[in-house]
Amino acid sequence: MDEMEEELKCPVCGSFFREPIILPCSHNICLACARNILVQTPDAESPQSSRASGSGVSDYDYLDLDKMSLYSEADSGYGSYGGFVSAPTTPCQKSPNGVRHLLPQPGSLPPIPRNSCITCPQCHRSLILDDRGLRGFPKNRVLEGVVDRYQQSKAAALKCQLCEKSPKEATVMCEQCDVFYCDPCRLRCHPPRGPLAKHRLVPPAQGRISRRASPRKISTCTEHELENLSMYCVQCKMPVCYQCLEEGKHGTHEVKALGAMWKLHKGQLSQALNGLSDRATEAKEFLVQLRNMVQHIQENGVEFEACLVAQCDALIDALNRRKAQLLARVNKEHEHKLKVVRDQISHCTVKLRQTTGLMEYCLEVIKENDPSGFLQISDALIRRVHMTESQWGKGTLTPRMTSDFDLTLDSGPLLQTIHQLDFVQMKVPAAPMLQLEECCTQNNSATLSWKQPPLSTITVDGYILELDDGNGGPFREVYVGTETICTVDGLHFNSTYKSRVKAFNASGVGQYSKTLIMQTSEIAWFTFDPASAHPDIIFSNDNLTVTCNSYDDRVVMGNTAFSRGVHYWEMTVDRYDNHPDPAFGIARGDVLKDVMLGKDDKAWAMYVDNNRSWFMHNNSHTNRTDGGISKGSTIGVLLDFTRRIVIFLINDEQQGPVAFEGLEGVYYPAISLNRNVQVTLHTGLPIPDFYTPGEADPTGSVC
Repeated sequence: MDEMEEELKCPVCGSFFREPIILPCSHNICLACARNILVQTPDAESPQSSRASGSGVSDYDYLDLDKMSLYSEADSGYGSYGGFVSAPTTPCQKSPNGVRHLLPQPGSLPPIPRNSCITCPQCHRSLILDDRGLRGFPKNRVLEGVVDRYQQSKAAALKCQLCEKSPKEATVMCEQCDVFYCDPCRLRCHPPRGPLAKHRLVPPAQGRISRRASPRKISTCTEHELENLSMYCVQCKMPVCYQCLEEGKHGTHEVKALGAMWKLHKGQLSQALNGLSDRATEAKEFLVQLRNMVQHIQENGVEFEACLVAQCDALIDALNRRKAQLLARVNKEHEHKLKVVRDQISHCTVKLRQTTGLMEYCLEVIKENDPSGFLQISDALIRRVHMTESQWGKGTLTPRMTSDFDLTLDSGPLLQTIHQLDFVQMKVPAAPMLQLEECCTQNNSATLSWKQPPLSTITVDGYILELDDGNGGPFREVYVGTETICTVDGLHFNSTYKSRVKAFNASGVGQYSKTLIMQTSEIAWFTFDPASAHPDIIFSNDNLTVTCNSYDDRVVMGNTAFSRGVHYWEMTVDRYDNHPDPAFGIARGDVLKDVMLGKDDKAWAMYVDNNRSWFMHNNSHTNRTDGGISKGSTIGVLLDFTRRIVIFLINDEQQGPVAFEGLEGVYYPAISLNRNVQVTLHTGLPIPDFYTPGEADPTGSVC
């Protein structure tokens, strides 16, 4: 309960809340403290300012201030809170202490101060008040009840009500008789027999609370004081009365039954507390771990110091001159570790105390049986519980320092090198840890991520990433550097790769991480590549559709290359004007981009017009075949590295014989076209049914 005490104190006066009210920012403040921190804005008249501020305000001044309430969107960033709008002034109104006052006739009082504001002492948001003043803010009856119970639990012991002289400390209270008894008086005046045997005796503290607890008050609407709160506005997140629904701004809002929302929010708060309770339990265990680390650090420090002294004494006079410096180094490391751990203990202790206090406060709030009062604060408490839980997130409960001393004294050098004696790191790095949640494959690329073990303090100069060949072959280095994430492009499709990583420093190379097995895509998905295309090429449809703004032929390639396997892709003709002859095929990465595909020795293509087609490589035209293309035609390219051939299709029919044979190396899909043609690429297609590939290696691509 002690941790909860901070939750029950006003941020202004520092004492327990008295008549707390809820500000629109969900923070609480005593009603009297709210009066004390009211400030008038500069455009208010000076006589009003003098009455609204200072310690010598009159009762009527309090009434004037009390008739101002929140209303300003432009000045404070808040809208009207809870539907607070100016209510007609009645001859009889309540003051902040609940006593009704008969107001003097208009004109007999000084003018009501205007444009007064209050600034939340916790979040420092300013709120401008209108005519209803502080009465417009809802009272936090739940918090008031929790404070009352807390103070009663801390109060002095109750005395027996039947002792004639020097009343003794009460030991029980009878709920039916409503009397506190000490043991002798209970035996004498309240024997457990007859009708008294059915009376219920409870501990004094519980009896005091039961005695003082009054039946639950029926909450009334701040807008319509004669109406009870009976519904809950889901949009405004506040209890409302039926008149608010009939006449007020909540008429078009979604409303639900007050009792149902009370139970719902209690359940949500209880569920949120379960998660926070788990975090608090972990924090307690973590504190035990940190305290054990302090002991281990001290033990390891003493052991290391003794070893160092023994080594230094063995080196006679020359080592004695160096010994003091080395001891200072060890002590410095020792103190640094202790400071880091102790700081973390202190920080975690404070955070745990705050968490425990919030938990106890929330549990006390859940015990309240006032639905409207509970719902006034439940959203804020739920947000606080979630926010506090998130503060115990990843890394919070991880030690910032290891208890080991990663220093080793090298006593091998000769005496003439004693003046150069210093600590050296003789340990190689630990095996890195692959971060599986960040490792993935996409198409024929693999991304791997890793990190050093969290408690490792050994220096790492770099990392070596290795992959096999995707076919069960030996590992090979694909990356050497200081980064902890790497994307490897140009892998083979439909292949299973094994990957591993190791770290190195000046002392050597550490052990490998665990081996990660990754599977690349079964079929190739690719687009046209704007980076390598001729500048006259025009891209659209996420780089799947291309045309050209030139009358000359221009080349564009795909963004994926192939070196083995069987691959098939198609292109549909979206536009075909004036009988041009586009070319479709494959090419090396350094193919010429400003001539028809197949004009140089870097491309193998089929060019086609509306009547016939030809195969072309190195400007050699072969195999003229009847059958052309038009708008809507489909051209297919089948590249088979198992037979080292390429075949072309038009509208699902093979066009001519095998176009080219003896293909080896790396090839990109490619086409050439001018402004009279527009085509769209289709990838990820299965091999045509008529074709039976030969003996195949796993399909894929390399760069």
